[in-house]
Amino acid sequence: MRMSDLVARYILEMLDEQNGSAEIKRNELAEDLGCVPSQINYVITSRFTPEQGYIVESRRGGGGYIRISRVKMDRTTAVMHIINSVGNTLDKAAAEAMLNNMLSGEIIELSTAKLIAAALSDRALKSVEQDKRDMVRADLFKNMLLASYTNT
Repeated sequence: MRMSDLVARYILEMLDEQNGSAEIKRNELAEDLGCVPSQINYVITSRFTPEQGYIVESRRGGGGYIRISRVKMDRTTAVMHIINSVGNTLDKAAAEAMLNNMLSGEIIELSTAKLIAAALSDRALKSVEQDKRDMVRADLFKNMLLASYTNT
């Protein structure tokens, strides 16, 4: 198992044990898990984001900590939050990561994720100029989510 997976699992277990909110001392956690503190930062910034349903607060200094809280959202609110987090461009890797996060958070069904992934693929967008694909991909992604999960 990769170190980032181990760190993420440890934090998720902490969240489960502490009713969805955990305070972490980065250096202590890194020492306990046998990794460098930057690995903890990487996991938190990549896997515990608002798009994935988490709020992360940090306080620096000697008594500093990182507080991670799991936010409960209904499906429509979560989708709207994701739509709002997508900027004017969306690369293929980011789109796939968002779809995977939506799958793991049970926000989207597998069949829907596969359809969206196919529509956002470079193969589907091959007739779009290379420098415009990420803009088209962002627009498609947001509109597909809007059409699937809201009453518009």
